[in-house]
Amino acid sequence: MAKIKKPRSIIDRKRLSGKLEEICKSAPGGKIDQQINQNILAEFKEVLEKGHNEIKSRFESREEDGGQTYKNGSYLLDQIVVSLHEFATQHIAPPAPKSTKKDGNQQFSIIATGGYGRAEIAPYSDIDLMFLFKRKPVRTEEKLVEWMLYMLWDLGLKVGHATRSVNEAIKTAKEDHTVRTSLLDARIVSGSDELFKVFSERFVREMLSAKQMDFVKAKLDERDARHDRMGDSRYVLEPNIKEGKGGLRDLQTLYWIAKAIYRIKDISELVPLGVFDATDVKRFVKAQDFLWGVRCNLHYAAGRAEEILSFNVQGDLAKRMGYRKRASGSGVERFMKHYFLVAKDVGDLTRVLCSMLEERHDKKSKRSFPSFSFLKNKPEDFTIENGRLNIKNKSVFSKDPVNLLRLFSEAERLESDIHPEALRSVYKNLKLLDAKILNDREANKLFIDMLTNPKGPELTLRRLNEAGVLGRFVPDFGRVVAQMQYDMYHVYTVDEHTINAIGIVNQIEMGLLANDHPLSTQIIQEIKSRRVLYVAVLLHDIAKGRGGDHSELGAEVALKLCPRFGLDEWETETVAWLVLHHLDMNRTAFKRDLDDPQAIKHFVELVQTPERLRLLLILTVADTRAVGPNVWNGWKATLLRELYYRAMEEITGKSPGGRADARAVETKAKLELELESDPDKWSKEEINNHLSLGYTDYWLGFDLEHLIRHARLIRNANRKTNKQDINLHIENFTQSGADISEVVVYTPDHPGLFSRIAGAMSLSGANIVDARAVTLANGMALDTFWVQDIAGGAYGGGDRERRLEAKIEAALTGKINPKKEIEKEKKRLSGSRTEVFTVPPRVLVDNKASNTATVIEISTRNRIGLLHDITWGLTGLGLQITSAHITTYGERAVDVFYVKDVFGLKVEQESKIKSIENKLMEIITGQTGEDAGMIDKITALN
Repeated sequence: MAKIKKPRSIIDRKRLSGKLEEICKSAPGGKIDQQINQNILAEFKEVLEKGHNEIKSRFESREEDGGQTYKNGSYLLDQIVVSLHEFATQHIAPPAPKSTKKDGNQQFSIIATGGYGRAEIAPYSDIDLMFLFKRKPVRTEEKLVEWMLYMLWDLGLKVGHATRSVNEAIKTAKEDHTVRTSLLDARIVSGSDELFKVFSERFVREMLSAKQMDFVKAKLDERDARHDRMGDSRYVLEPNIKEGKGGLRDLQTLYWIAKAIYRIKDISELVPLGVFDATDVKRFVKAQDFLWGVRCNLHYAAGRAEEILSFNVQGDLAKRMGYRKRASGSGVERFMKHYFLVAKDVGDLTRVLCSMLEERHDKKSKRSFPSFSFLKNKPEDFTIENGRLNIKNKSVFSKDPVNLLRLFSEAERLESDIHPEALRSVYKNLKLLDAKILNDREANKLFIDMLTNPKGPELTLRRLNEAGVLGRFVPDFGRVVAQMQYDMYHVYTVDEHTINAIGIVNQIEMGLLANDHPLSTQIIQEIKSRRVLYVAVLLHDIAKGRGGDHSELGAEVALKLCPRFGLDEWETETVAWLVLHHLDMNRTAFKRDLDDPQAIKHFVELVQTPERLRLLLILTVADTRAVGPNVWNGWKATLLRELYYRAMEEITGKSPGGRADARAVETKAKLELELESDPDKWSKEEINNHLSLGYTDYWLGFDLEHLIRHARLIRNANRKTNKQDINLHIENFTQSGADISEVVVYTPDHPGLFSRIAGAMSLSGANIVDARAVTLANGMALDTFWVQDIAGGAYGGGDRERRLEAKIEAALTGKINPKKEIEKEKKRLSGSRTEVFTVPPRVLVDNKASNTATVIEISTRNRIGLLHDITWGLTGLGLQITSAHITTYGERAVDVFYVKDVFGLKVEQESKIKSIENKLMEIITGQTGEDAGMIDKITALN
């Protein structure tokens, strides 16, 4: 780093004073009127702007780092405040002569508090000032304060302020721990040093000498509440650098607690006190410097006081901070990984300090143990101190490196916390986990026993990961520690997601999630090997970020690791198979028509055995739910259960089987019986007419419950005597607990119908997750859409349903043009967060996935109106959509359509397939070809 320039070169206060005096001389009669005030303000603005530009230039040219930039910002503001104070004292509100009774000469100090008090001013930070008086200020002094504040505000600064006497400041601090915290960082900027000294001594004596632990508890409670608001994880992918877990506020909280308890002025003073060691201080300083640098870059990039590392800015910040693409990942992934590792260090340091405080100030810990003499299998190298497991001496790990794992195993067995001294020693001895220990039989048994602990492995795995042991003992896992998944679907880093998934499996096994996952709760008791399941969950994403298919690469890792863990040949093969295929059950359930026998056949050919099916379902449930808090829903649960039951029937030979026509006849017979017993009497003629409407695919495509509802809908539609402009009938059905609504549209069929409805739903904020299109023998369309709201819940509720129906009717009657309305929405929403992501567009046409239809799979970046545009394109190509399966993964949309040509057959001509691929690629990439106007012509005809 280049030599740092002296802070005073940022602002020349002597020159500023001279300029101000020149302005005052030009004042008529020496009076400071409005015009003179404006001239004074202009001079301060020029000085402030030049100072800010100089600070920014030094930072962006990398002459100075974030820490120095903070100090420079504070220094610049100090000089502005001092200059304003001096000028105001001389020209705005000079003190009254001592000979007068009116006391205008009392001691007065301008105090910087909060971050400004610590001299930590980011480029667009607010500043906090306290105008401190010995007694209540008189009018002259109030005028001085008022003038200074107006000048600071007019300079564009955000100023938090208070005017208090010493007694008032102490009283307020006693009543409000937030004020107490702010005053903990108090620093004099201008005015009476003597008065500030009086205040400081009283503050220490009255506020810090008593009830120290009350202050600590208040700050920790405040921190926990803040974490809850921010998501309670330091691994969220769009973290708040200031308020989020592992961010700057956590470092500040750590410092405040240490300052309140130990009266320190610098974190390094904790070393001789035995609270931190030199390594801890080094980690603190590195974390602080990194976070300061990130925050400065974030402020300068945004041009405002932005604190969230959103996807839009992460790439820019990575470039600004010099992160480039490497084999380990892209520049932005490497930057965010560094951020998460720093956030982890902040958590480690906070834990060490809090443990030390509890150790020294709360000897009667609730977690203490009477003695090891009451415990079986007494560990030789460990001891219990104040309820925490500690090492007996510093040579415990060097003597036997397996103790690095045994420490966590014993803590798990004893249900004990681990002493910070032990964790420190672990951190310093991680290098002992070499190849010999990695292949040690006892070490691997300890690890697998911890992983499969029936009482729950999540806490232990988190401890192992936070301490760095997990990443060293399983080096492949170490590669994904703090590894972000740069998309809008995954909420956590890979390691956090994996540990969450393991915790979910254990909760399922213990019966704690029976309401959400009844099938998984049942079948987890039937699996043959718990080790296979837990190891597969541990390894399912272990190869992410390596540049290839992480499922294939992960399976190779599994084949290498499982024998080392002590798994036999069958267990190893099964784990590798699960890792290789851990996404396939979701793919089939969410992207394929489960009423298509071919889809079930392909899935069964993949799975082969009931044991694999059981294991794969539980792994799929845990993996999906662990992605983030709003990813799992009742609709996904329904699809996965349906696939499981159908596959298990096929594997065990209990599938009803039979020819399609025979099964359709059987289904119609069941429906006939239901309609005959319906309270709303059906005549024989009505029943026969209804049974003549559907083709074989229709009778096989819906269950009996749906067929009954359809029959009632169609009958009610036919009974209506008051003809409307359009023969349109809509039913909205929301099943309790399903997190999804089913919208059935019954109307005359015509080209583009599906797309118009999809466009109307998009404009209404309804997300289509599945769809089925049916044309009946009477020429009517019976299209079913399963939709959710933007939060992933059911799209129910009277008002929303009515608005949706009105929007669909408007689209079908031509009152609105969905295509034009969607184009307006696209322009309005341009610059959204999804645009920072690159999703390679892909169109696949598959004639093997179904016996009766051509399957088209489209993958691209999600955007408003995407489904509408695609389905208009399919209509323009002369294709009939029989079913659609719509899935979104954050910014990525994966839409699958079952289509037939105008004759109701598969599309098998190579030239036609090529034209489909080209046209759909044009649509999803936004490019236009020669036939770009085709869809609009269809719109005009209809």
